[in-house]
Amino acid sequence: MAHPDEEAEERSADSKGGPGHTVLLAVAFAVPVTKVAYTVGGGAAARDVFVGMEPANWPDVLIGMVLTDPLLASVLAVVVSRVVFALFAARGAVPVGGGVVRALQRVALTVVNPVAMAVLVTCFFGPWWGLGTGLAAYALRKGVVVEYRTGRRRPHGHRGGSHRDDGSFRPPRGLRRAAALEQWAALGLTVFALPVLAFVAALDGQAWTSIVRCEVTEATRTESNRLIELGRKGNGVVGWNLDTEEISNGTGCTGEESLYVREPWWR
Repeated sequence: MAHPDEEAEERSADSKGGPGHTVLLAVAFAVPVTKVAYTVGGGAAARDVFVGMEPANWPDVLIGMVLTDPLLASVLAVVVSRVVFALFAARGAVPVGGGVVRALQRVALTVVNPVAMAVLVTCFFGPWWGLGTGLAAYALRKGVVVEYRTGRRRPHGHRGGSHRDDGSFRPPRGLRRAAALEQWAALGLTVFALPVLAFVAALDGQAWTSIVRCEVTEATRTESNRLIELGRKGNGVVGWNLDTEEISNGTGCTGEESLYVREPWWR
């Protein structure tokens, strides 16, 4: 049986989101910067791009990465789904007692978010990606429920004195194995798969947003240049000019099909 201090520490970690919360924050901050720095060449170029984007548009880098990589989008959706569910469960939002009403509430809370994630992924990448994301998200959220049933987790405000704390409660072996498997699967997705996929996407040499070919005027000279679109101003585009390596204003822009700017890092 776990020591009371260990149980309190576990409940505290759950209420703050656990390791998934930490990894998501690290990915959200480090990966977009890495993406921009590698794509445009780092240093002063990366600073110019972020200044040209303006702070309100910085999240567009991460959004663009997710919307161009179905595997990254699916894993991120599964991890976010589980972290949010575990966070609210630790704070007492998920009923853990018996009874038909509580069981129906648990089912509804377990299903609604995976369905939403599946719909989002389906809209961007198709039904098979959506189905896989929804099933994986549901399995991990269901695993959190199983962890509560086996005593691996405690609801908010739980105190000793029940048969689950005095050693008389022994969950079935199959249930304990399912809870352990879910924890390992969640740990692998959160701590290993998500960061690896995110940094692979950051170093793949593709732009995080549209690449357009525009007419760029400098003094009295007008040239056709390729720009990574950072924003729109009036009837033109503000972007990182891949030909002159500076922020430029372009007009008469047309989109290009390929998003590749340079070779992937591993080549």
